Amino acid sequence: MRRREFITLLGGVAAAWPVAAGAQQSAKLPTIGFLGGATASAWSNWSAAFVQRLRELGWSEGRTVSIEYRWAEGRYERAAEIAAEFVRLKVDVILTSGGVLLAAKQATSTIPIVFAVANDPVGAGFVSSLARPGGNITGLSLQTTDLAAKRLELLREVVPGIRHLAILANIGNPAAVAETDEVQAAARILGLKVAMFEMRRAEDLASAFAAFKSGAEALYVCTDPLVLTQRARIITLALAARLPTIYGPREHVEAGGLMSYGANFPDLFRRSADLVDKVLRGAKPADIPVEQPTKFDLVINLTTAKALGLDVPPTLLARADEVIE
Repeated sequence: MRRREFITLLGGVAAAWPVAAGAQQSAKLPTIGFLGGATASAWSNWSAAFVQRLRELGWSEGRTVSIEYRWAEGRYERAAEIAAEFVRLKVDVILTSGGVLLAAKQATSTIPIVFAVANDPVGAGFVSSLARPGGNITGLSLQTTDLAAKRLELLREVVPGIRHLAILANIGNPAAVAETDEVQAAARILGLKVAMFEMRRAEDLASAFAAFKSGAEALYVCTDPLVLTQRARIITLALAARLPTIYGPREHVEAGGLMSYGANFPDLFRRSADLVDKVLRGAKPADIPVEQPTKFDLVINLTTAKALGLDVPPTLLARADEVIE
């Protein structure tokens, strides 16, 4: 081989070394499969809280840990595809939420799964018990169903004469169906007549609100990734129908909804990072107890209340964690 050709070849190999070394280093990083039920923008506060806590625990994204983000956009068939992809990628742990947790559970029984948010994980069959989850799944139990009665009581303070309640729920989500049952049970105790609308896709919203206009005096929206994705449209339709509306996550109210009461989702995602940290350091989900929410927020949008012609009692405003004006 000629000297010039040898030097050229040697230079090419040397130039390839950093690339190869970088690829090997990247391949060695533990990988988190982040399965978002809605969209990146809808979950931005939650994913930021998760990453921030990981950083505090010593995990630097791109340096000591790799995070593969995927977004189901409220479509459960898409969630199943993402979960299957994570299995093929052999990620070390999957971080997700109750809305699409079933897709992850059906995709793998070996890869650890941490849910940041889930309604009644025992009743849904995701874990054996809160203290001893068993299997490959653990996380934080949202217990939205326990809050349904509280939300209706808060709604009655803003709409004291309410007699007819509309409920909007994505029946493709078992957690939303369970919440619906609790809302209806609480409504019966309060003597409210209930009108149910069952949606499965965004295209169902227009006909839902057309039906709500006949008799409904307020709207309870069940927590769901599809609903979160469509929050701007739901808020617009609710205002046009002059329907006071209550939600679980505060993100709906920050976008213009009337009021919300529920667990603080950024806090839950932050705490889920602690569970992911334990898994990455060798702990088994079966031995990590499911945790409970500790921070709950009541958020009221006064601008929306004024647009609906509602007077929010000063006593309720004083109890609110945040009032948006």
